[in-house]
Amino acid sequence: MDPEDLPLDRQLPDNLPSEDQIEGAKSRYTLIVQLARREQLTVRQLIGRLGGGRGHRTFAGTPVQVADAIQEWFDGGAADGFNIMPPVLPSGLEAFVDQVVPILQERGLFRTEYTGRTLREHYGLARPDNQYAGAAAPELASIGSAL
Repeated sequence: MDPEDLPLDRQLPDNLPSEDQIEGAKSRYTLIVQLARREQLTVRQLIGRLGGGRGHRTFAGTPVQVADAIQEWFDGGAADGFNIMPPVLPSGLEAFVDQVVPILQERGLFRTEYTGRTLREHYGLARPDNQYAGAAAPELASIGSAL
């Protein structure tokens, strides 16, 4: 469908293609159309809603408000982890780490230390054997003995 056929200040037309006719992100397409219809959004409002997070939940607020929103989703079983995508880097990430993470730690929702030095150790996974350790290539062994 040509975007020029979508008047900005009107709701999505009834004759949109079905999910079967879409190539690409079919489920995202369906979610967006359902959102627009459920909330009776105009095309302009839909663009405004999706522009920042491409359909993912976005929110802003004080550090306490941000921590509250994360906790609400976590406690409600809506998420088991989060991708933090601040609008400005690196200052937005620094603000999150310095101001929101301590609140989440106080609430027991974010670790205060890791249990190991590596991700594998943190999850208690055994380190796999190195298939190359102790088995030098024959040409390297002969070079080593010649030296």
